[in-house]
Amino acid sequence: MRSWNILLLALLLPVFACQDKKEDKTEEESMDMTRQQLTNNYVDTLILKKSTFSKQVNCNGKLRAVAKSELTMPGSGVLHTISVHNGSVVKKGDLLAVSDKEDAELELRKARQDLKLAEIELLDNLIGQGYSQDMSDVPEVVLERAKIKSGYLSAQERLETARRRLDKCFLYAPFTGRVANMNAKLYQRADVFCTLIDDSYFDVEFNILEAEMTIGTFGQRVVVSPFIDEQKRYIGKITEVNPLIDAYGQITIRARIKNHDAWLVEGMNVRVVVESDMKDMFVVPKDAVVSRDGFYVVFRYQDSTAIWTYVDVLYANIDSYAISGCKAKQTRINEGDVIITSGNLNLADGTPVIPRAPKSNRP
Repeated sequence: MRSWNILLLALLLPVFACQDKKEDKTEEESMDMTRQQLTNNYVDTLILKKSTFSKQVNCNGKLRAVAKSELTMPGSGVLHTISVHNGSVVKKGDLLAVSDKEDAELELRKARQDLKLAEIELLDNLIGQGYSQDMSDVPEVVLERAKIKSGYLSAQERLETARRRLDKCFLYAPFTGRVANMNAKLYQRADVFCTLIDDSYFDVEFNILEAEMTIGTFGQRVVVSPFIDEQKRYIGKITEVNPLIDAYGQITIRARIKNHDAWLVEGMNVRVVVESDMKDMFVVPKDAVVSRDGFYVVFRYQDSTAIWTYVDVLYANIDSYAISGCKAKQTRINEGDVIITSGNLNLADGTPVIPRAPKSNRP
Protein backbone atom coordinates (compact mmCIF):
# COMPACT_ATOMS: atom_id res chain seq x y z
CA MET A 1 0.00 0.00 0.00
CA ARG A 2 2.83 2.35 0.81
CA SER A 3 4.45 1.73 -2.52
CA TRP A 4 1.25 2.74 -4.32
CA ASN A 5 1.20 6.14 -2.45
CA ILE A 6 4.82 6.81 -3.41
CA LEU A 7 4.05 6.00 -7.04
CA LEU A 8 0.98 8.32 -7.09
CA LEU A 9 2.96 11.20 -5.58
CA ALA A 10 5.69 10.76 -8.18
CA LEU A 11 3.10 11.01 -10.96
CA LEU A 12 1.40 14.19 -9.57
CA LEU A 13 4.57 16.25 -8.88
CA PRO A 14 5.16 17.16 -12.57
CA VAL A 15 1.53 18.24 -12.92
CA PHE A 16 1.76 20.66 -9.96
CA ALA A 17 5.05 22.03 -11.23
CA CYS A 18 3.56 22.70 -14.67
CA GLN A 19 0.55 24.45 -13.13
CA ASP A 20 2.81 26.75 -11.04
CA LYS A 21 4.77 27.71 -14.16
CA LYS A 22 1.53 28.60 -16.00
CA GLU A 23 0.35 30.79 -13.11
CA ASP A 24 3.73 32.56 -12.93
CA LYS A 25 3.63 33.20 -16.68
CA THR A 26 0.05 34.57 -16.54
CA GLU A 27 0.97 36.93 -13.68
CA GLU A 28 4.07 38.13 -15.54
CA GLU A 29 2.05 38.78 -18.71
CA SER A 30 -0.51 40.77 -16.69
CA MET A 31 2.24 42.94 -15.20
CA ASP A 32 3.71 43.51 -18.67
CA MET A 33 0.30 44.69 -19.95
CA THR A 34 -0.08 47.05 -16.98
CA ARG A 35 3.39 48.52 -17.59
CA GLN A 36 2.56 48.94 -21.27
CA GLN A 37 -0.68 50.80 -20.44
CA LEU A 38 1.18 53.12 -18.08
CA THR A 39 3.81 54.00 -20.67
CA ASN A 40 1.23 54.65 -23.42
CA ASN A 41 0.06 58.29 -23.69
CA TYR A 42 -3.70 58.11 -24.11
CA VAL A 43 -5.13 61.54 -24.97
CA ASP A 44 -8.47 63.14 -25.75
CA THR A 45 -8.81 65.04 -28.99
CA LEU A 46 -11.22 67.23 -30.89
CA ILE A 47 -11.47 68.09 -34.56
CA LEU A 48 -10.95 71.82 -35.00
CA LYS A 49 -13.87 73.64 -36.59
CA LYS A 50 -14.96 77.25 -36.56
CA SER A 51 -17.80 78.01 -34.17
CA THR A 52 -19.26 80.81 -32.07
CA PHE A 53 -17.24 81.83 -29.03
CA SER A 54 -18.93 83.39 -26.01
CA LYS A 55 -16.68 86.33 -25.13
CA GLN A 56 -17.02 87.28 -21.48
CA VAL A 57 -16.18 90.34 -19.39
CA ASN A 58 -16.23 89.80 -15.61
CA CYS A 59 -17.36 92.63 -13.31
CA ASN A 60 -18.53 93.16 -9.75
CA GLY A 61 -21.91 94.71 -9.05
CA LYS A 62 -24.59 95.34 -6.44
CA LEU A 63 -28.30 94.57 -6.56
CA ARG A 64 -30.89 97.35 -6.40
CA ALA A 65 -34.62 96.67 -6.24
CA VAL A 66 -36.63 97.87 -9.22
CA ALA A 67 -39.18 99.46 -6.85
CA LYS A 68 -38.38 100.57 -3.31
CA SER A 69 -40.40 102.89 -1.08
CA GLU A 70 -40.22 104.11 2.50
CA LEU A 71 -43.77 103.92 3.84
CA THR A 72 -45.04 106.35 6.46
CA MET A 73 -48.31 106.31 8.39
CA PRO A 74 -50.66 108.84 6.78
CA GLY A 75 -52.01 109.83 10.19
CA SER A 76 -50.16 110.59 13.40
CA GLY A 77 -52.05 108.34 15.80
CA VAL A 78 -50.83 105.46 17.92
CA LEU A 79 -50.63 102.09 16.15
CA HIS A 80 -53.42 99.71 17.15
CA THR A 81 -52.89 96.99 14.51
CA ILE A 82 -49.79 95.72 12.73
CA SER A 83 -50.44 93.03 10.11
CA VAL A 84 -46.90 92.37 8.82
CA HIS A 85 -43.32 91.82 9.96
CA ASN A 86 -39.88 92.05 8.40
CA GLY A 87 -39.72 89.68 5.45
CA SER A 88 -43.49 89.56 4.90
CA VAL A 89 -44.53 89.32 1.25
CA VAL A 90 -47.53 91.53 0.55
CA LYS A 91 -49.65 92.25 -2.49
CA LYS A 92 -50.70 95.66 -3.74
CA GLY A 93 -53.58 96.92 -1.60
CA ASP A 94 -52.91 94.67 1.39
CA LEU A 95 -53.49 96.27 4.80
CA LEU A 96 -50.21 96.79 6.67
CA ALA A 97 -51.20 98.71 9.79
CA VAL A 98 -54.01 100.68 11.47
CA SER A 99 -53.58 103.62 13.84
CA ASP A 100 -56.06 104.96 16.42
CA LYS A 101 -59.23 105.78 14.47
CA GLU A 102 -61.83 106.55 17.16
CA ASP A 103 -61.67 110.33 16.75
CA ALA A 104 -61.75 110.02 12.95
CA GLU A 105 -64.81 107.74 13.07
CA LEU A 106 -66.58 110.17 15.42
CA GLU A 107 -65.83 113.06 13.10
CA LEU A 108 -67.16 111.05 10.15
CA ARG A 109 -70.44 110.27 11.91
CA LYS A 110 -70.93 113.93 12.82
CA ALA A 111 -70.19 115.01 9.23
CA ARG A 112 -72.82 112.62 7.93
CA GLN A 113 -75.40 114.01 10.36
CA ASP A 114 -74.54 117.58 9.36
CA LEU A 115 -75.02 116.66 5.70
CA LYS A 116 -78.46 115.19 6.40
CA LEU A 117 -79.50 118.38 8.24
CA ALA A 118 -78.21 120.45 5.30
CA GLU A 119 -80.21 118.29 2.86
CA ILE A 120 -83.39 118.95 4.89
CA GLU A 121 -82.68 122.69 4.96
CA LEU A 122 -82.07 122.68 1.20
CA LEU A 123 -85.30 120.83 0.44
CA ASP A 124 -87.40 123.08 2.72
CA ASN A 125 -85.91 126.15 1.02
CA LEU A 126 -86.82 124.93 -2.47
CA ILE A 127 -90.32 123.74 -1.53
CA GLY A 128 -90.94 127.14 0.05
CA GLN A 129 -90.17 128.67 -3.35
CA GLY A 130 -92.81 126.45 -5.01
CA TYR A 131 -90.58 123.77 -6.51
CA SER A 132 -91.30 120.03 -6.39
CA GLN A 133 -89.86 117.75 -3.70
CA ASP A 134 -87.74 115.75 -6.18
CA MET A 135 -86.13 119.07 -7.32
CA SER A 136 -86.41 118.03 -10.97
CA ASP A 137 -87.93 121.38 -11.95
CA VAL A 138 -85.35 123.56 -10.15
CA PRO A 139 -83.20 125.68 -12.48
CA GLU A 140 -79.43 125.06 -12.13
CA VAL A 141 -78.69 128.60 -10.97
CA VAL A 142 -81.43 128.49 -8.31
CA LEU A 143 -80.30 125.04 -7.08
CA GLU A 144 -76.68 126.14 -6.74
CA ARG A 145 -77.67 129.25 -4.76
CA ALA A 146 -79.90 127.16 -2.48
CA LYS A 147 -77.09 124.65 -1.76
CA ILE A 148 -74.79 127.46 -0.67
CA LYS A 149 -77.45 129.19 1.43
CA SER A 150 -78.51 125.97 3.21
CA GLY A 151 -74.94 124.97 4.04
CA TYR A 152 -75.26 121.84 1.92
CA LEU A 153 -72.00 122.39 0.03
CA SER A 154 -70.08 123.07 3.24
CA ALA A 155 -71.50 119.90 4.79
CA GLN A 156 -70.35 117.89 1.76
CA GLU A 157 -66.81 119.25 2.13
CA ARG A 158 -66.73 118.42 5.84
CA LEU A 159 -67.86 114.85 5.07
CA GLU A 160 -65.10 114.41 2.48
CA THR A 161 -62.52 115.75 4.95
CA ALA A 162 -63.73 113.33 7.62
CA ARG A 163 -63.47 110.40 5.20
CA ARG A 164 -59.92 111.34 4.29
CA ARG A 165 -58.94 111.62 7.92
CA LEU A 166 -60.30 108.15 8.59
CA ASP A 167 -58.49 106.80 5.52
CA LYS A 168 -55.22 108.12 6.97
CA CYS A 169 -55.58 105.69 9.85
CA PHE A 170 -54.98 102.80 7.44
CA LEU A 171 -51.71 101.97 5.68
CA TYR A 172 -51.95 99.88 2.51
CA ALA A 173 -49.21 98.42 0.31
CA PRO A 174 -48.76 100.63 -2.80
CA PHE A 175 -47.28 97.71 -4.77
CA THR A 176 -46.49 94.02 -4.38
CA GLY A 177 -43.26 93.46 -2.49
CA ARG A 178 -41.41 92.43 0.64
CA VAL A 179 -41.40 94.30 3.98
CA ALA A 180 -38.02 95.46 5.33
CA ASN A 181 -36.66 97.85 8.00
CA MET A 182 -39.87 97.61 10.05
CA ASN A 183 -39.20 98.87 13.57
CA ALA A 184 -42.73 100.02 14.42
CA LYS A 185 -44.32 98.76 17.65
CA LEU A 186 -47.91 98.46 18.82
CA TYR A 187 -49.29 101.35 20.88
CA GLN A 188 -46.51 103.64 19.73
CA ARG A 189 -46.39 106.37 17.13
CA ALA A 190 -44.48 105.52 13.95
CA ASP A 191 -43.67 108.21 11.42
CA VAL A 192 -41.76 105.72 9.22
CA PHE A 193 -43.46 102.34 9.31
CA CYS A 194 -41.28 100.23 6.99
CA THR A 195 -39.51 99.99 3.65
CA LEU A 196 -41.32 98.08 0.93
CA ILE A 197 -39.17 96.40 -1.73
CA ASP A 198 -40.35 94.88 -4.97
CA ASP A 199 -37.85 92.02 -5.21
CA SER A 200 -39.41 90.19 -8.15
CA TYR A 201 -36.81 91.91 -10.35
CA PHE A 202 -33.49 93.54 -9.53
CA ASP A 203 -31.30 96.06 -11.28
CA VAL A 204 -27.61 95.24 -11.03
CA GLU A 205 -25.24 98.18 -11.45
CA PHE A 206 -21.63 97.60 -12.50
CA ASN A 207 -18.75 99.27 -14.33
CA ILE A 208 -16.71 98.23 -17.36
CA LEU A 209 -13.51 99.70 -18.73
CA GLU A 210 -13.56 102.12 -21.63
CA ALA A 211 -11.71 99.54 -23.76
CA GLU A 212 -14.62 97.11 -23.27
CA MET A 213 -17.39 99.55 -24.07
CA THR A 214 -18.32 97.75 -27.29
CA ILE A 215 -19.50 94.73 -25.30
CA GLY A 216 -21.73 96.78 -22.99
CA THR A 217 -24.57 97.52 -25.37
CA PHE A 218 -28.31 97.80 -24.78
CA GLY A 219 -29.96 94.39 -24.71
CA GLN A 220 -26.66 92.52 -24.21
CA ARG A 221 -26.96 89.27 -22.23
CA VAL A 222 -25.52 89.09 -18.70
CA VAL A 223 -25.15 86.26 -16.20
CA VAL A 224 -25.30 87.24 -12.52
CA SER A 225 -24.08 85.09 -9.60
CA PRO A 226 -24.04 86.03 -5.88
CA PHE A 227 -20.61 85.99 -4.24
CA ILE A 228 -21.95 83.77 -1.45
CA ASP A 229 -23.12 81.09 -3.90
CA GLU A 230 -21.65 81.35 -7.38
CA GLN A 231 -23.42 78.15 -8.44
CA LYS A 232 -26.62 80.18 -8.70
CA ARG A 233 -27.08 81.90 -12.06
CA TYR A 234 -29.56 84.59 -13.05
CA ILE A 235 -29.87 85.61 -16.70
CA GLY A 236 -30.66 89.21 -17.64
CA LYS A 237 -30.10 91.96 -20.18
CA ILE A 238 -28.49 95.38 -20.14
CA THR A 239 -31.16 98.08 -19.83
CA GLU A 240 -29.08 101.26 -19.37
CA VAL A 241 -25.65 102.46 -20.47
CA ASN A 242 -24.40 105.76 -19.08
CA PRO A 243 -22.91 107.66 -22.06
CA LEU A 244 -20.15 109.18 -19.89
CA ILE A 245 -16.71 107.88 -18.96
CA ASP A 246 -15.76 108.66 -15.37
CA ALA A 247 -12.40 109.78 -13.98
CA TYR A 248 -11.30 106.12 -13.66
CA GLY A 249 -11.94 105.36 -17.33
CA GLN A 250 -15.07 103.35 -16.58
CA ILE A 251 -18.63 103.30 -17.87
CA THR A 252 -21.59 102.61 -15.56
CA ILE A 253 -24.02 99.99 -16.82
CA ARG A 254 -27.29 98.70 -15.42
CA ALA A 255 -28.87 95.35 -16.21
CA ARG A 256 -32.14 93.78 -15.06
CA ILE A 257 -32.56 90.21 -13.82
CA LYS A 258 -35.55 88.23 -12.59
CA ASN A 259 -35.45 86.90 -9.02
CA HIS A 260 -37.00 83.63 -10.16
CA ASP A 261 -36.42 81.75 -6.89
CA ALA A 262 -36.92 84.72 -4.50
CA TRP A 263 -33.38 84.11 -3.20
CA LEU A 264 -31.77 87.43 -4.08
CA VAL A 265 -31.73 90.28 -1.56
CA GLU A 266 -31.52 94.06 -1.91
CA GLY A 267 -27.92 95.31 -1.66
CA MET A 268 -26.36 91.89 -2.36
CA ASN A 269 -22.89 91.87 -3.91
CA VAL A 270 -22.76 89.86 -7.14
CA ARG A 271 -20.46 88.84 -9.95
CA VAL A 272 -21.58 89.94 -13.40
CA VAL A 273 -20.48 88.24 -16.62
CA VAL A 274 -21.28 90.17 -19.79
CA GLU A 275 -21.45 87.82 -22.76
CA SER A 276 -20.98 88.60 -26.42
CA ASP A 277 -20.99 86.07 -29.27
CA MET A 278 -17.89 86.10 -31.50
CA LYS A 279 -18.53 84.15 -34.70
CA ASP A 280 -16.12 82.08 -36.82
CA MET A 281 -13.64 81.32 -34.04
CA PHE A 282 -11.46 78.30 -33.36
CA VAL A 283 -12.64 77.32 -29.87
CA VAL A 284 -10.77 74.88 -27.61
CA PRO A 285 -11.05 74.02 -23.89
CA LYS A 286 -8.52 75.70 -21.62
CA ASP A 287 -6.85 72.35 -20.89
CA ALA A 288 -5.79 72.19 -24.55
CA VAL A 289 -3.54 75.26 -24.21
CA VAL A 290 -0.29 75.33 -22.25
CA SER A 291 2.36 78.01 -21.78
CA ARG A 292 5.86 77.24 -23.05
CA ASP A 293 8.79 79.68 -23.42
CA GLY A 294 6.49 82.66 -22.90
CA PHE A 295 4.13 81.59 -25.70
CA TYR A 296 0.87 79.68 -25.87
CA VAL A 297 1.08 76.18 -27.32
CA VAL A 298 -1.36 73.49 -28.43
CA PHE A 299 -0.50 69.98 -29.57
CA ARG A 300 -1.88 68.71 -32.85
CA TYR A 301 -2.26 64.98 -33.38
CA GLN A 302 -0.49 63.84 -36.54
CA ASP A 303 1.02 60.48 -37.54
CA SER A 304 0.49 59.04 -34.02
CA THR A 305 2.52 61.86 -32.44
CA ALA A 306 1.92 65.17 -30.67
CA ILE A 307 3.05 68.13 -32.78
CA TRP A 308 4.03 71.29 -30.88
CA THR A 309 2.17 74.28 -32.37
CA TYR A 310 2.38 77.91 -31.24
CA VAL A 311 -0.93 79.83 -31.07
CA ASP A 312 -2.29 83.21 -30.01
CA VAL A 313 -5.15 83.37 -27.51
CA LEU A 314 -7.63 85.92 -28.86
CA TYR A 315 -10.36 85.68 -26.22
CA ALA A 316 -10.98 83.77 -23.01
CA ASN A 317 -14.02 82.85 -20.93
CA ILE A 318 -14.56 80.62 -17.92
CA ASP A 319 -13.69 77.33 -19.63
CA SER A 320 -12.54 78.03 -23.19
CA TYR A 321 -10.13 79.94 -25.41
CA ALA A 322 -10.59 81.36 -28.89
CA ILE A 323 -7.27 80.79 -30.64
CA SER A 324 -5.49 81.49 -33.92
CA GLY A 325 -2.06 80.82 -35.36
CA CYS A 326 0.83 82.64 -33.68
CA LYS A 327 1.85 85.80 -35.54
CA ALA A 328 5.22 86.02 -33.81
CA LYS A 329 6.13 82.42 -34.71
CA GLN A 330 4.30 82.53 -38.07
CA THR A 331 2.36 79.34 -37.36
CA ARG A 332 -1.10 78.45 -38.59
CA ILE A 333 -3.96 76.29 -37.46
CA ASN A 334 -6.60 75.05 -39.86
CA GLU A 335 -10.08 73.67 -39.82
CA GLY A 336 -9.89 69.89 -39.55
CA ASP A 337 -6.75 69.83 -37.39
CA VAL A 338 -6.98 67.28 -34.59
CA ILE A 339 -6.17 69.07 -31.30
CA ILE A 340 -5.09 67.18 -28.20
CA THR A 341 -7.17 68.34 -25.22
CA SER A 342 -5.84 66.29 -22.29
CA GLY A 343 -2.45 65.41 -20.82
CA ASN A 344 -0.74 68.33 -22.56
CA LEU A 345 1.49 69.17 -19.60
CA ASN A 346 3.25 65.81 -20.02
CA LEU A 347 3.77 66.10 -23.78
CA ALA A 348 6.69 67.29 -25.86
CA ASP A 349 7.07 67.78 -29.59
CA GLY A 350 7.03 64.36 -31.24
CA THR A 351 5.72 62.43 -28.20
CA PRO A 352 3.93 59.23 -29.35
CA VAL A 353 0.26 59.35 -28.29
CA ILE A 354 -2.80 57.15 -28.62
CA PRO A 355 -6.03 59.14 -29.18
CA ARG A 356 -9.33 58.20 -27.73
CA ALA A 357 -12.45 58.74 -29.82
CA PRO A 358 -12.54 62.39 -31.09
CA LYS A 359 -15.02 64.79 -29.53
CA SER A 360 -17.04 67.51 -31.23
CA ASN A 361 -15.46 70.90 -31.96
CA ARG A 362 -17.38 72.54 -29.07
CA PRO A 363 -15.41 72.22 -25.78
